[in-house]
Amino acid sequence: MSQDHTLLRDCAATAIPAGDRVVLPSGLNVFITQTLGGNVTVRTEQGLFRIARENVDALKDFTPTEESAVAAAGEFSEQVVWDALKTCFDPEIPVNIVDLGLVYDLAVEKTAAGKHHVQVKMTLTAPGCGMGPVIAEDARSKIAALPEVEKAEVHIVWDPQWAPQMISAHGRKALGLE
Repeated sequence: MSQDHTLLRDCAATAIPAGDRVVLPSGLNVFITQTLGGNVTVRTEQGLFRIARENVDALKDFTPTEESAVAAAGEFSEQVVWDALKTCFDPEIPVNIVDLGLVYDLAVEKTAAGKHHVQVKMTLTAPGCGMGPVIAEDARSKIAALPEVEKAEVHIVWDPQWAPQMISAHGRKALGLE
């Protein structure tokens, strides 16, 4: 499969690492660098951009891979939430946010309606990363989409400061660090 593609239409995207929203013009040639978590990271002469899953149809001759349906059936559990978080990726790093060690805390409470309120505390690899709100919203939306979740919140925290030692063994192996 070729990684070179052309945009079929104007396409909303997010500049990496600034986090600014931009519109990539129809006809622009892009090179796909990552296709994880349903989103696509592309490189152009202007830099790197993240195209959200709802806009990948703008890429000519690109067929997105099916994301596995997390917790489509079965009983709700904290593990289901962790599994959903493992489908979220930093657009520059091919390891999910859990294995990168970015998720510090996960709390699940039952609501009055019998569903669940999920709160996550996560950090970023660098305090100045403009992609933080984008990554946090990706995590929040994937949790909120789970059956039995009434409310999902993701908070970015800076204590403790992230360090490469927080990457899991699986993440270290994926990055070629072990």
